[in-house]
Amino acid sequence: MKKINTSILFGIFIASLVFSVDAQRKRPPAKPKPKPIIFAVLNDGQTLEPIAAIDKGKLVALVGGDGEPKPLKSFVNTYYKPQTTYNLIFGGVMNGKVTIKSSSPDSDCGKNLATVTTQSAKAKLKGMVMGLATNETTLKSAEGLRRLPTAAERREIESLVRAEFAKQNVSANAVKKLQYYNLTALDVNDDNEAEMVGSFWVESSIKERNLLFFIADKDSGGKYKFGFSEYKKVTPEEVMSGDLKDLDTGIGSELLLDALEYNSDTTAEVFTINKAFEGNNFHVYSRQDGKWTRVFESYNYHCAY
Repeated sequence: MKKINTSILFGIFIASLVFSVDAQRKRPPAKPKPKPIIFAVLNDGQTLEPIAAIDKGKLVALVGGDGEPKPLKSFVNTYYKPQTTYNLIFGGVMNGKVTIKSSSPDSDCGKNLATVTTQSAKAKLKGMVMGLATNETTLKSAEGLRRLPTAAERREIESLVRAEFAKQNVSANAVKKLQYYNLTALDVNDDNEAEMVGSFWVESSIKERNLLFFIADKDSGGKYKFGFSEYKKVTPEEVMSGDLKDLDTGIGSELLLDALEYNSDTTAEVFTINKAFEGNNFHVYSRQDGKWTRVFESYNYHCAY
């Protein structure tokens, strides 16, 4: 039998060991998993805008459109790679997909926005009907609810709205011409009782608008009451353009995005947007002790007006 030189075998062993150690040293570190994040789906389902990240059941702010270039590019590279998909949230549950088309962190406006396509069999995103999107996968499983109010529900809610405007000393003639941006029925805790989220307005004169945003739910007697409401009087001096007609598009009013249960408390939080001339404000409400409380707010700058 032919003898094998042991020194050769030992050399091969040492070389393989060195190669293995060297390969381990050069192996790139594993990329951290992107944080769960919640977006607003805007502009008829064509734009994605970040609201907050989820960290241990809490919402935390993200880099804004006025952030430094390096963190902005990092955010875009992490979340806006073309063909990345997110779950569309409509009615508090997953109701379709949102797919990234493009983004531009170097643009003048919308540095942390993305252009997207939205596919859903149920959600018809148009105008002031908007939604949410997320990469969170541990979402509750339910049918979800998002619909127009019934005629009876609308009458009951409008009675509350008129009473609130009267309480704020809005003239009776103005209140007769009640107008709204939206009124939506949701079911935030799957109890088959609809909560109502609405944005109403009246025009007292050509120089005054009266706005009312609210979340209403039923009391123990089955009647609707405001769990949260916020009234604002707006004059031309308070509008960046100086023209109250610009509010017709919803600028300056708080509008529903959708609801999402992100903190395992069994009740979905309500997400809203308040569009401004230079960016968007986002608010989140949580029901606590029978009242709706604003638990998070952020502002995302786009560009100068």
